[in-house]
Amino acid sequence: MAAASNWELTRSLRRQERGLRHGFLPELLATAGRWKTFSAGVLIVGLFVLAAVAAPVLAPFDPAKPDYQALRQPPSQTHLFGTDDKGRDIFSRVVFGTRVSFTIALVAVAIATAAGVPIGLIVGYLGGWPDAVVGRLIDAMFAFPVILLAIAILAVTGVGLTGAIVAIGLVAIPEFARIARAAMVGEKEHDYVLAARAGGCSPARIVFRQILPNTLGAILVLISLGFAFAILNETALSFLGLGAQPPTPSWGADLAAGRRYLREAPWMSLFPGLAIFFLVLGLNLAGDGLRDLADPRRQRQ
Repeated sequence: MAAASNWELTRSLRRQERGLRHGFLPELLATAGRWKTFSAGVLIVGLFVLAAVAAPVLAPFDPAKPDYQALRQPPSQTHLFGTDDKGRDIFSRVVFGTRVSFTIALVAVAIATAAGVPIGLIVGYLGGWPDAVVGRLIDAMFAFPVILLAIAILAVTGVGLTGAIVAIGLVAIPEFARIARAAMVGEKEHDYVLAARAGGCSPARIVFRQILPNTLGAILVLISLGFAFAILNETALSFLGLGAQPPTPSWGADLAAGRRYLREAPWMSLFPGLAIFFLVLGLNLAGDGLRDLADPRRQRQ
């Protein structure tokens, strides 16, 4: 009887794992029809992704090639967004700058997710002194302003795209670990976790096969907001001259260059600023939609 009971328990746990893995994504796709903010966010982000992929086709000029015969020209049919102080086409630089922003955001968020989520899940499950030690380290990192911590890391790694990616990824790890730990603490005392323990499942299987799918909603929301966080920090670092180096197209660097000509050529800062605004807006709207999906109370409303 005991063997039969354990066998049924194992089958039930495996069915639950399959349901969690295969039930979340179809529900996520159906969310687009239920929440307009999610649809709007995905649409905005999708347009920027399309611009990044098709940048060589969309951009009419070389974004890094100066044209000293066309300095600070206003928007026109030839130059849709005008030209900058070196005669470079701003529309082309905004389009190619999308590639730079997405590259930095993707790699930085991947670093933060790969390091922060497992740390948060493991210490949240174990509790005790590992949780206390890691919690104090995270609190210590939160004591520093994010941009100052990123600048300190850049002092070690060196300025440039690679250094910016590493710095942004490292400063985001505490936030990812904190959210993953909070999700784990809320899940680990549920009945299905106790049943998995009673069934003889290993801690690794419980954490990554049983609990992780149930925390996926919070983690996806964090990832979407992490993209916005990474793009804003990359823009700030490039604005300070610590991120992408000239002549690489970068929204932050273009903002910094345009601030000297706000009166006579405001379009130099206007269009890179609008690109930052709309991309971050789209990521936040998509994150709000994911949060609605992950919250059963909002779904019932």
